[in-house]
Amino acid sequence: MKEKIKLFFRKLRKNVIEYIATNRLFLAYVILAMAGLMLVRNFTVNNMWSFEAFICDLALVLMFGSLGYLVKPKNQYLYFMIVLIIFTLMEVINGIYYTFYTSFASFGELATAGQTETVMGSIFEKIEITHVIYIIFPILFYFIHKKLFKSAYYSFMSVVEKGKKMCVVTLLVGCLFLAYTFVTATGTDYSRLAKQWNRVYVVERFGIVLYQINDLIQTLTPKFSSLFGYDEAAQSFIDYFTSDEVDEYDGENKYTGILEGYNIVFIHMEGMQTYLMDLVFNGVEVTPNLNQIASEGMFFSRFYPQVSIGTSSDTEFTLNTSLLPAASGAVFTSYYDREYVTIPKLLKEKGYTTFSTHGNYASMWNRAIVHPRFGYDEMYFEESFDYTEEDVINLGINDKLFFKQVVPIIENIEQNSTNYMGTIITLSNHSPFKFLDQYGEYDMSTTYEECDENQVCQEKTTNYLYGTDAGNYIMSSHYADQALGEFFEYVNNSEYFNNTVFVLYGDHDAKLSRNALNYLYNYDYKTGELKSEDDPTYIQYDEYDHELNKNTPLIIWTKNKELRRKLHGEVDYVMGMYDVMPTLGNMLGIENEFAMGHDIFNIKDDNYVVFPSGNFVTNLIYYNNSTGQSKIIKEGATLSSDYIANMIQKTEKVLEVSNSIIVHDLIKNEGDTVRKIKENKENEATE
Repeated sequence: MKEKIKLFFRKLRKNVIEYIATNRLFLAYVILAMAGLMLVRNFTVNNMWSFEAFICDLALVLMFGSLGYLVKPKNQYLYFMIVLIIFTLMEVINGIYYTFYTSFASFGELATAGQTETVMGSIFEKIEITHVIYIIFPILFYFIHKKLFKSAYYSFMSVVEKGKKMCVVTLLVGCLFLAYTFVTATGTDYSRLAKQWNRVYVVERFGIVLYQINDLIQTLTPKFSSLFGYDEAAQSFIDYFTSDEVDEYDGENKYTGILEGYNIVFIHMEGMQTYLMDLVFNGVEVTPNLNQIASEGMFFSRFYPQVSIGTSSDTEFTLNTSLLPAASGAVFTSYYDREYVTIPKLLKEKGYTTFSTHGNYASMWNRAIVHPRFGYDEMYFEESFDYTEEDVINLGINDKLFFKQVVPIIENIEQNSTNYMGTIITLSNHSPFKFLDQYGEYDMSTTYEECDENQVCQEKTTNYLYGTDAGNYIMSSHYADQALGEFFEYVNNSEYFNNTVFVLYGDHDAKLSRNALNYLYNYDYKTGELKSEDDPTYIQYDEYDHELNKNTPLIIWTKNKELRRKLHGEVDYVMGMYDVMPTLGNMLGIENEFAMGHDIFNIKDDNYVVFPSGNFVTNLIYYNNSTGQSKIIKEGATLSSDYIANMIQKTEKVLEVSNSIIVHDLIKNEGDTVRKIKENKENEATE
């Protein structure tokens, strides 16, 4: 028996040595490919050593690599190098993407490549060595190839290699590993892989290669929507919008019809966040004008954008349609040709003139095509304004000059229209926030007292924020606020705008890291470093605080004194961008029957804000879909597991139905079916 065991291990050792000797190029490919894939998970989701993700990545690396055996040995290097370069590009792109969005890139977003030219500065500002370290693996593979070439490895392999047999065996091993991945997956794993709303979870569980393959399938599927999943999506859409639950919070309230007959101008404030309104340096507020406008109008203090990769365009889409962004790709570039119910369309039916204006090119985010489809009659973009290169901040004409030139446009529309609705999209507060010379002066210095060992104290001043991400953003926002102040000063003194309501909203957060904002909240002046969490003056700022801090201002303001008395004060219900249309729609006397959001004054504390990631926030908790963990945000609140399970179910349904509307064009194709069913229900109820 002992001899048999020894013989077995001798043969095994011999076979292993022989395999290594005759598969050195393939093994180099596998090791380098896996090193890159593990590294990208380490720098993003921090699960480099996840067994499940490792096995799945290895399975696919082997399966792709097995095809190399069908190539002659002297050409195998080229095949493996191409696969490695593809992996490297995937790793670099996802590493950079994760820094911006805390998520992973999608093939559907390649359609937004046209936007890259104007935001490339933002990308270069944040590139780190960890984003490009992956290029070392193809370089190493090249040197390994050169060494093998000199050793006559390829000549030897052309004689002894059994390519077809090695291909089949390697492919079979890869398939076995992949089978293990799916056999051990749970129902939740399958659901999240199929829906792909939670990209982080998919990468954590299945690795980045399967995520990217699955994403490619998900991206191509909408191109054949009539063949894949249409019937199921249509039925879900019909069931959702004909259920009693969807009408639960419908009805009139004290604001119903209050804005009928008024002009509406939306001011899309680039990158403006709510926490800025509480910051004061040396007695000067960061946003004094915005604060003044909020104090005079109706201010929604717990308002959250719901953006995905389309950022500003996602906000425009969600505000106008009360739908969430698409699960893959940006609506403005990938799904702009669908039928949507929008604010401009509904107001045009009431005789409004509609317009939009922006200081960048009309091609940015495909607005030249999307805005007319959304119902905007007139558009004023970069070519409509008179400016020089000196007037440019970041991506286009600076906000101060932009507002000055927008004023006569609106006044002309007011002179020639019974009513009008418009969207003014600002630009200067766009990342990267590095145009310090153009932002003007703003003193962010801080004075503190420092005492020596003899308790002799002296006053010191530090300007530690200057040049940091947080400091640059503050200066940029202060400039944007000044531009806003100049515009509203003109509005207040003008003979126009007496019948006009302005709706101001921050479009999304500034994409600053938690560490950058910790520098704002927890900098120790004496040590020049961040405070320890044990420091009694340390301000708690964890991952949940960072997500909750991404809220932006929403303000309804008018100089009409009679109307101002009715639209005044702070509203502190949790509210999302998709709630704007139903809330304002009730005030304006228009209705979107396919809205995913609610009139905030009907739903109140029962509201819930769903994010494209699957996270959600309510009056009670913030839930992280990736981790399955939540944080209670209402002091003293206790929650049952049923509450969270019910909210997860609601969230998934909202994401599913909203995405189906976009992908399958369900408002156009099935909208009449919903209307007929609801009409029949109403007739039966009155009989």
